[in-house]
Amino acid sequence: MLQPLVRLGLPALLFSILPALPASAHVMDGPLGGFGSGFGHPLAGLDHLLAMLAVGLWGAQMGGRSVWTLPATFPMIMCVGGIIGMTGVLPDQPIEYGIAVSVIVLGGAIAAAWRAPEWVALVLIAAFALMHGYPHGVLAPRASDPAAFTVGFVVSTGIIHVIGIAIGAALKPIGGGRLVQALGAAISLAGVWFLFGLLTG
Repeated sequence: MLQPLVRLGLPALLFSILPALPASAHVMDGPLGGFGSGFGHPLAGLDHLLAMLAVGLWGAQMGGRSVWTLPATFPMIMCVGGIIGMTGVLPDQPIEYGIAVSVIVLGGAIAAAWRAPEWVALVLIAAFALMHGYPHGVLAPRASDPAAFTVGFVVSTGIIHVIGIAIGAALKPIGGGRLVQALGAAISLAGVWFLFGLLTG
């Protein structure tokens, strides 16, 4: 009796604490201010948050090595995107489109329960991580401590991945994984909404 309640309650609990994580992140100075700003940045944008959550969900859904290879790859490649972002060589608009598309594709992969070959999944994750890292890199030089800012957004990203894995693991046994697929569909629809807003804004 308790096990289903735990499975249902864990995602609700995890979602309930997410909004509280970035509190006061943008009002601090010094190294803590840099870390706090970096930590809060992925949580401040729903597009970033959902994509990073989807990485963990997809890894949990696929199982095996993907549980850790997908979430481990994203932050590492995101740092590369951040370095590129510090140069400011790319226009912002295509990157924003790419971020919206990443939410659509990752959510769609979960909704379809797509067990992609690991290398295909990693290539997709890496491409999307570059796009998500770029805007962090643009902001990093403006932070009170760019190095602490970078550490903050990497730590935050890792936590979101772990939350995604936990939610996926909790929901996977329920209804043959259909709840995970439904969550993926909702994420993908949110991505469509993000993209529509960019195209019509």
